[in-house]
Amino acid sequence: MEPLSWTGSIAFLNPLLFAALGLLAISILLWIIIGAVTPEERAITNAGGTLSLSAGPQGLAALAVRLTFLASAVILLAYLLLGLVMGTGAGIIGALSQQMLPVWIALVVLYAVSITFKRRLGLYGKLFDSPIGMIGFGLVMFWVFTGFFAAFDMLATHDALSQASGMKNKAPGTPLRGAEEGEFQWYLLGGDNLARDVFSRMVKGSWEVVKIAPLATTFAFMVGITLGLPAGYYGGKLDTFLSFLANLILAFPVILLFYLMVTPEIVETGLPQYMAVVLFAFPMVFFGVLLNARYRTQPKKNIIILAVVLAPLFVLYMSLINAKGSKIDFWPVDLFDIPGGILVVFVSVVFVNSPTVFRIVRGLTMDIKTRDYVAAAQTRGERPWYIMLWEVLPNARGPLIVDFCLRIGYTTILLGTLGFFGLGLPPESPDWGSTINEGRKLLSIYLHPALPPAIALLSLVLGLNLLADGLREESLRD
Repeated sequence: MEPLSWTGSIAFLNPLLFAALGLLAISILLWIIIGAVTPEERAITNAGGTLSLSAGPQGLAALAVRLTFLASAVILLAYLLLGLVMGTGAGIIGALSQQMLPVWIALVVLYAVSITFKRRLGLYGKLFDSPIGMIGFGLVMFWVFTGFFAAFDMLATHDALSQASGMKNKAPGTPLRGAEEGEFQWYLLGGDNLARDVFSRMVKGSWEVVKIAPLATTFAFMVGITLGLPAGYYGGKLDTFLSFLANLILAFPVILLFYLMVTPEIVETGLPQYMAVVLFAFPMVFFGVLLNARYRTQPKKNIIILAVVLAPLFVLYMSLINAKGSKIDFWPVDLFDIPGGILVVFVSVVFVNSPTVFRIVRGLTMDIKTRDYVAAAQTRGERPWYIMLWEVLPNARGPLIVDFCLRIGYTTILLGTLGFFGLGLPPESPDWGSTINEGRKLLSIYLHPALPPAIALLSLVLGLNLLADGLREESLRD
């Protein structure tokens, strides 16, 4: 069987793409130079009394950038569409496009539904008025869907952990020796130094990131919000004590903290589990206080809602902290077990991020509590926790949403760094950091094992940053 080239039968698009990208680079350069040497565009009064901007050199340069960008995007779309139809006939790109079909379908459906109902979806809907936000959201959701479908083995072409004879460090598109019927015939992105499929490890690794980073960030926000609101609202000794604890944690070097946490002697003491007992309880506390503050005046309804929400949360909480053969092993209804390495990473990420979220929430609360609507709520006789959760927190949502997106990106980089140093996650884990670390050892000879996970990590963090920019832009208009 012949090796696959990158573009196969659609190689005729290559000159067009190179020309479009070259023109795009030239137009961007001209746009920057013209913007630096020519005056700002001026307003022109039309005959009907309306105003418009003069189409000077800056306007023409900006138009050239838009047109060349659009042309490049159309050609890239043609690669994907033709590859989707032709499969391996369109080379590696075609095979990749066809393999990712569930992700494309999910993205198209998500965008179609979101754009159709964007006026009813609040801040999320307004995101689709921002091109930067849409691009960022698309990049993020691409990896979210990739991780989701990879978890159900819908994308990987081979087992991410199995090794194939003769495929050690083989180039992208190399055919598999002795492939059986029904087995995928190529290593699309080549083999690594243990003869494992790089493409399958990349898509499987996305699930490791998707399942840890957002969830750990959510837990960190639960901790930060639950402690930051009373610290900012009440002030005084409570604020001093909590701020001191936050500063104490932030003063500790992050990497050193992780090294300590994964030390076998520390793990044997059960410290990560004890930390999980404390940190994982905060979501229950948050939702309990939130709902009780809202429905306190309706006792019957309050009890029912609290029971419906807190009972499943309690079962999940006990299943999270309980592990057979560990220091905490008493809960009979253990729905799932978290591997020890992942629990250590998870707890450490929550522990490191919580103080920063606490400081942001505290600062926002100290500012918002002086507003008139808070004074009005106090005059109505509302209780402090109601004011904090139902008056202060909703008005702080804009900066918190933006920080949430940025923090997921930071957590993603942190997970990659931990994997790179071999901390926490199992050595054979396909997470991107571990894969980059394995690939860098042969980087001077073979680029292909390290590049795909590095590009994946870069694109996901870039998407999160663009999404945060889009949300910030739209929340300021709100």
